[in-house]
Formats: sequence, C-alpha cells, structure tokens
Amino acid sequence: MTLSSVIFLFLAHLGIGIVFTLVLVSRVAGVKFFRFNAGFAAALLLVAMAMRPDEVALGATVQGAGLTALLVATGALLIYWATIGRVLAWLRPLWLWTAVLSGAGALVLQGMAAAAGTGTLVAGLTVASFVTSAALLGGTSTAMILGHWYLVIPSMDVSLLQSIVKFHIGSTALRIVVVSGVVWWALTAAELPGPGFERYIFSIDGVFFWQRILFGLLGPVVLAYMTWETAKIRSTQSATGILYVDFFTVVVGEVLAKYLLVATTVPV
Repeated sequence: MTLSSVIFLFLAHLGIGIVFTLVLVSRVAGVKFFRFNAGFAAALLLVAMAMRPDEVALGATVQGAGLTALLVATGALLIYWATIGRVLAWLRPLWLWTAVLSGAGALVLQGMAAAAGTGTLVAGLTVASFVTSAALLGGTSTAMILGHWYLVIPSMDVSLLQSIVKFHIGSTALRIVVVSGVVWWALTAAELPGPGFERYIFSIDGVFFWQRILFGLLGPVVLAYMTWETAKIRSTQSATGILYVDFFTVVVGEVLAKYLLVATTVPV
C-alpha cells in the first residue's frame, strides 16, 4: 500500500459512512437535507476513485471487486441524488439501499484486499476496522450537518438530532472496541515486519499512534457526551458547534489510522 491509499480509503470511508446514515434520518429533515448529503457523499466517492492508487483497478481480483462495488454504490447514489424531490420518488429507497449494500460490500472487499495473505483473523480485524471507521465518520458528519439544519428548519423536533447522536455514540464505542482488539493483537500475537508494533509506538514515529488515539477516540468520546447533554436541553446551536469540533477530531484520527495501516500494516 502507498500513501495515496490513505486519501483513497479516507474519502471512500467518509462517503460510504454518510450513505449509511441517510437511512437513519427521518424525512422530516426535508428534501434539501438528503440532496445535500447525497451530493456530498457522491462527490467524496468520485474524488476517492479519481485519486485511487494504481493497484486499485477493475479486474478479477479482490481489489477489482471492491472498486466495482464502489462504482455501483456511487452510481446508485448519483441517481438517488438526481431524483430526490423530482421524478420517480417511489424508486428512491431502491437507489439508496443499493448504495448502502454496495458500499458495505466495498468496505468488506477493501478490508480483505488490505489484509491479503495475512490470515483470517487479520482480515476480519481489518474489515471490522474499515466498517467501524465508515460508521464513525459518517455518523459524525451527518450529525454535524443535521445540527446545522435546525437553522434551515427551526421547527424540526430535537429528537432527530438526538437519534443521530445516539448512532454517533454507538459507532464511537464500537470503534474503540475494534481498535482495542487490533492493538492487543498487534502487541501480543502479530508477526509484523520491522522492529514490531510495541517498539514502533514507543519510538519517535509512535507520535502518530498516540495522536490517533487522542484525537480519533478519546476526543470523540468526550465531545459526543457533551453533544448528547446539550441536545437534551434542546440547545441545537451549541450542539452543532461541539459537533464541528467533534468532526475535526474524528477526521484527524481516521486519516492517521489510514496512515498507520500503510506504515505498519496494523488496521487501527
């Protein structure tokens, strides 16, 4: 894997994660909310495919199958975006669920490709890492945008924001569980190239690992709790402000996670 893989995986996981969360938000949020998020996710996926590393190409390989699934997800999402509030409204769930399922397939295949030749356990950990990464990124992004949407539709019930914040809290908890399992495996059971993961994280290069933990996991735990408590008192503007910071910390953490995967082959 190369450094271009960092950008490709990050953008793809953010885009797919946003697609996942669109099925969780009530239609009360309005046509423009879904159109904005669908367009944003489609743009991320298109840029991801344009910047993909050379080894990710169509063909009879796991990576090729993953790219095909990503293309299907992007195509379905573009159709969904183009038809929202315009034509063939009854087909919208079909296009959205096609994008969701294809995106999930792309994550699984990407994880298998990243862990090729390392065994079933590592492949499972990598797939779990990719899925929880997408869920965390998508949940944070959609929660932030939905919080901002209360300025557009002030009459929306605060329960919409509370629901997506619950998903964000749950995805953060799952991400921590998966990363903890990966780190335990890397420290106790992994046969990694180079000096080993324990020596890596306590070397000067290990600063990236600790920043990944601080910004990508501990930060979101605190900020998600603050958002939940703020949403409970119906202060949507304050909750949105916290979510902007939350989204920034998650982005930093997940970009570093992709970098660490490239640098150490450990899918944290």
